[in-house]
Amino acid sequence: MFPARLYDGYQAFLDGRLCRERQRYQDLAESGQHPEIMVIGCGDSRVAPEIIFDAGPGEIFVIRNIANLVPPCEPDTQTSFHGTSAAIEFAVNALKVKHIVVLGHASCGGVAAFANKSAPLTKRDFIGKWMSQIAPVADRVGPPGADRQSWIRQLEWAVVEYSLENLMTFPAVREEVEKGTLTLHGAYFGISTGVLFIRDPETKEFLPYRDDVA
Repeated sequence: MFPARLYDGYQAFLDGRLCRERQRYQDLAESGQHPEIMVIGCGDSRVAPEIIFDAGPGEIFVIRNIANLVPPCEPDTQTSFHGTSAAIEFAVNALKVKHIVVLGHASCGGVAAFANKSAPLTKRDFIGKWMSQIAPVADRVGPPGADRQSWIRQLEWAVVEYSLENLMTFPAVREEVEKGTLTLHGAYFGISTGVLFIRDPETKEFLPYRDDVA
């Protein structure tokens, strides 16, 4: 049976947002999508970019995976499938987005699984294999000290940095960035506080969006 929560949610959508924004949906159907912003976020159900940024339909192009990771660009093979890479290719080459935001977050399960050396959930261990790519990132951060929570946050921030670095391995991304038509951004969302940290491109520090909400 289809989940009752989704039935109820869709009914609320029909009675609310769809009624208020029917013309917008019609325009999007007729003219297609033209978002200027792509957000690469985590699949965590607590960190929905559309909600965090109060975005309406057609405003942001979102791709979500475990731990908001962007693997480096690499040649395709017959046995490889690159979902995140395909989304980046589409956003940059077809949609011509002007901004790409890598959105990390606190309490990331993927980062925690790596940091805690969690046992595989299945024999295939898709999560472990996916997260193994951040091993060099963890080496860069260094071993945990007395404040493990602070170390975890540093690792979560470093994963955002890793993804930003890997975005520049995509030729189309690099070309647009160097032309000045595309800008890359890092951000980090605190689930319990609602505070958004934005990466300073010069210092690479993550600073709260506003001092009064830190």
